[in-house]
This record gives sequence, structure tokens and C-alpha cells, in this order.
Amino acid sequence: MPDNASSPRTLPWFSRSGARAWRCAPVPTEVRDFHRTLPDYAPTALRELPPLAAELGVGRVFVKDESHRLGLPAFKALGASWAVHRALAERARSGSAQEPVTLVTATDGNHGRALARTARLLGRPARVFVPRGVHPGAVAAIAAEQAEVTEVAGDYDAAVRLASEAAAAPDALLVQDTAWPGYEQIPRWIVEGYTTLCAEIDEQLAAAGAGEGPGLVVVPVGVGSLAQAVVTHYRSRTARAAPALLSVEPESAACVLASLVRGEPVGVATGATTMAGLNCGTPSSIAWPDLSGGLDAAVAVSDAAGADAAADLAALGVSSGPCGAAPLAGLRAALTGEGAADRRAALDLGPASTVVLLSTEGTAANPHATTSG
Repeated sequence: MPDNASSPRTLPWFSRSGARAWRCAPVPTEVRDFHRTLPDYAPTALRELPPLAAELGVGRVFVKDESHRLGLPAFKALGASWAVHRALAERARSGSAQEPVTLVTATDGNHGRALARTARLLGRPARVFVPRGVHPGAVAAIAAEQAEVTEVAGDYDAAVRLASEAAAAPDALLVQDTAWPGYEQIPRWIVEGYTTLCAEIDEQLAAAGAGEGPGLVVVPVGVGSLAQAVVTHYRSRTARAAPALLSVEPESAACVLASLVRGEPVGVATGATTMAGLNCGTPSSIAWPDLSGGLDAAVAVSDAAGADAAADLAALGVSSGPCGAAPLAGLRAALTGEGAADRRAALDLGPASTVVLLSTEGTAANPHATTSG
């Protein structure tokens, strides 16, 4: 049961005790080894921003800057590359592969481009379904990776359904970053791929003199796959103190927050948001057990708050689109206004705490970042 669930008249917020004691199994160690073999692999920057630490009343604030990841302006290639590697190997091993295999997915931007890039590098065709509301510039970037793009009149969930239907052919493979009953293995591989990002953070914090690790990690949430990777990484370790984990969503698509409040996964009707990559109405079925067990808190923010956060990050030298800036917007919302002291206590934040914000995309990933105010 929630310790603190918001009413409609207060900040959209949820928190509970006990999450830092929850544990799960670790991911395979070969994930990071695989990424090291990729030609463009290098750890993305972990940038320390003292002005944010002073503003937020904590010891140190770091931003994991995913504006340049494997040649793309977002983190998604970590999951797409590992999942495609595993899935094609399994098809070859089973002898069921028909060539050429078309890689199929639905996307609200970054995942589709990452899959299209992976397919192009492997010399394979790709088909990407895009829901309404994705900026034409983001659609064009997917098409520029030589993928066949199908624009869908419906929302993200509708695009996923159409992609699943298209991938039913024997010469097609669905590589979707959300799971549902009966479709779970490939999304698990995608989640495993994302954990490389967290392993890098461990090394980078140690190099910065913060080897004890973060006190709080703030992660943006769409269907919850990246958040699942973060939970898996930090809740599978017993050798050090576990950090608090806070998820952030747009107010118009806060499906994880609604599910946490309800105590079971629920779908929500989504609206327009500049945080296109987070505009998802249903949590991933495999993410939900980890999110419900391992998240300390969840918050939802407005597009305006996200735009302000993106502008402030830009002024500090970090290129961050609306999704990437959401963690800063969410933490600001949590630590200000009525009830802020209780929310700070729920996150166990003090003047010496180390905070890591996951900026999952640069401005090039989402043209809304430069066209919206």
C-alpha cells in the first residue's frame, strides 16, 4: 500500500517505504562485454553540475548525458543492439530463420531510430510504426536510416498492435521495447542492454570520488523499460547501500504512477506532450513487478516544467530534450511546494547526498526541444 498517494489537487506523487530493501536477480555480465565490441561504443559523459546541487540542497548532482550514444542522440541503441544480437542468434540456432529477416517495431521516436540504425548496420530491412504526435523531424530521422516508416492515426498502444500484426510473418521479427503476456523475451533483452548505462555510472562516480554510489537516481519513464533496467541494476546488489529511485512521467501519460497508486498495472488515456518518448499509456508487463517492488517514488510533471529544465540544462552545457530533462523537472517538483519536506524525507535526501539524473536524449532526438517554449 502507498505511504503517500496524491489527490488530484496536489502534486501527482507516490512514495512508499521498503523499496531499498527489495532485491532481484542481476543481469548477465556479457551485456557490457557485447557493447564494448561495437565500433562506436564509448561510455557517455557523466557531468557534475554544482549549481543544481546548490539549488536542490544536496551534496553533488551528476547528469548522465545520453545525447551521443553509439552515433545516435539517445540511449536506446544499447537495448536495440543487444536484443537484435540475441534474437538473431536464437533464430539461427533454432533453424527457423527465413532471410532476409525484417526487423519490425513501434516507436514514439528514439527506439525506432535505434532499431533502424541497427538493421542498417547489419544489412537488414526494418519497418517502423509511428503513432500520432511524433514530430515530423523524428519521423524523418527514422526514414533516413533506410527504414520503411508507417505513420499510425492512433496512439502508441495502437502502433504497437499494428507492429505486432505486421511481424507475424515468418520473415519478420518484432523487436519491441514493451512486453505483454506471450511477448516477453525480446523486451527482457532490451532491458538488459540498458543496464550498460548504469554500469558506466558506477565507474564514473568512483572516478569522481563518489565510489559509495548515488543516494538517489532519477529516471524518466514511458512503458518503464529503462526504469526496470535501473531497478535491476541497483536492487540486485548487496555489497553497498541501495539508492532511492524516483521515476518521472508527463502528467498526460503517467501510467506507472497510476499503476503504483492502484497497486496493479493499469492503462491510462494519453494526451499530447512534448515528452514524446514518454507518451505511453500502459506499463510493460515485465517491468511492472520490478517497478512495483523497487521504485521508492514516482512523480508526474508538466511540459512547461520539462521545457524549463531543458533550458536550464542547456545553460549548464548539457544538450537535453524534453524526455531527458524530465528527471530534473521531476526532482524540482518533488523538492518544492507544499509537502516538500515529506517528499525529501521519502527520498532520504540530505545536504551530503549524491544525485544522478538520467538525461536520456539530446535535443537532436526530439525536435520539440527546439520548437516549443
